[in-house]
Amino acid sequence: MIDLFAGPGGLNEGFSSVRDERGAYVFKTLASFEMDSLACQTLRLRATYRELVRSGGDLRPYFDYIEGKQTWQSVLTGDFKEAYLAAKTHVYQVELGEDNRPEVDNFIERQLGPENERGHWALIGGPPCQAYSLAGRSRRTGDESFASDHKHFLYREYLHILGKFKPTIFVMENVKGLLSSRNGDSSMFQTILEDLKRLPGGASYEIRSLVVDAEPRELDPSDFIIRSEEYGVPQKRHRVILLGVRSDVAGRLPRSSLKRADGPVTVRAALQTMPSVRAKTSKRRPKIDQDWVAVQNKALDSVRRMDSVSKHEPLKAGTLAMDEYEAWIHEASLSAPIQHDPRPHMVSDLARYRVMAELAERLGKSPKYTDLPVSLHPEHSNVGRERTPFTDRFRVQVWDTPATTVVSHISKDGHYYIHPDPQQNRSFTVREAARLQSFPDNYFFEGARTQQFHQVGNAVPPLLSKQIGDVVADMLGAL
Repeated sequence: MIDLFAGPGGLNEGFSSVRDERGAYVFKTLASFEMDSLACQTLRLRATYRELVRSGGDLRPYFDYIEGKQTWQSVLTGDFKEAYLAAKTHVYQVELGEDNRPEVDNFIERQLGPENERGHWALIGGPPCQAYSLAGRSRRTGDESFASDHKHFLYREYLHILGKFKPTIFVMENVKGLLSSRNGDSSMFQTILEDLKRLPGGASYEIRSLVVDAEPRELDPSDFIIRSEEYGVPQKRHRVILLGVRSDVAGRLPRSSLKRADGPVTVRAALQTMPSVRAKTSKRRPKIDQDWVAVQNKALDSVRRMDSVSKHEPLKAGTLAMDEYEAWIHEASLSAPIQHDPRPHMVSDLARYRVMAELAERLGKSPKYTDLPVSLHPEHSNVGRERTPFTDRFRVQVWDTPATTVVSHISKDGHYYIHPDPQQNRSFTVREAARLQSFPDNYFFEGARTQQFHQVGNAVPPLLSKQIGDVVADMLGAL
């Protein structure tokens, strides 16, 4: 398996967890390509963990490091050092692009070995999505340079490797906004599909859906959308995922689809075992802070006099889905959750968070800023404008439904990820965001908190990628 635009490793984590009927791991990572240095550190650390698991090595140094009990230098001995040296050989920090193709191609050649000895393998990854995302396009409305942004065309690096090395199967992931994204007069999605028909080197692929069982010619663009909440992920994350099968073997491999969960996994199910923590305040200004506390208390008085007006029936959670999710994320070797330190907030924001969380309990949904007393309205330039795209930038993630999409913007502030428990009065921690993304509790993200949030928000949910990996493994096993 080779992983392009790997990020912190969400797609890789799922595939690397797939086992066959004998319990043997199916996929081995030969190369992971990523440009961000901290994401590469995360990839190397996780690869070290996998090496230890697969070799039966001592895992205690790994847990001592991620729990902060030992430094990196102090654990870099024995089994851990040996696993790290093996793991780091396949993580390659590079910005994929035409200028770097020779070095990337050479590295892949070395990792794959002689062409006549390669056997069947998979290419996975998701080209950067900022150029296709609805939010990214909205921010750059009127920007004349947007159409020529090189991020529009990074998918061509993926296609270059497809054409040159001809993997048996590929999985390409991107945001749902790809379906509506245009470059000039051209649909980016249709452009990618057409480019897939004209790969260099004579390579040819049948493009399949993972959720709709139909002939490729009968598929609509929307048939490639995978809704993560339908597959046991506690988050409404919708992504376009293409499954490509090399044409010379496609006739031998029947179509296979993901199996939907028996019900959703909710925010409550994901976070109910997390210890309660409260945020510290930032930018302390005693007189102003006192005023905000008074405003909050007055607003809370009026909220608490409200009757519950919720008309939303709680979703019936999936029993099997919740059991599978819990088994997937749970780690008995941890003494306490890691990376569960809340970020500090301004007192003014904490006042809004507290009132909004209380309102959400009564409404059964996240309130809008217009539901807040005027005294608590956020003072930013978007508020009050008609048709403003981000008027609801403050959002409570309510208990009894999957969360909204966790995106990389969570690294900038937590306004869209307010904890539903009013008593905790804060936004989500890195670990809570990671749980909503279905990262196992023993998955550690390197860097400062801002960089950790950024990595979590950019990832593919590992529990979803595990299910995709199962489908791919079954197909490869039939050859």
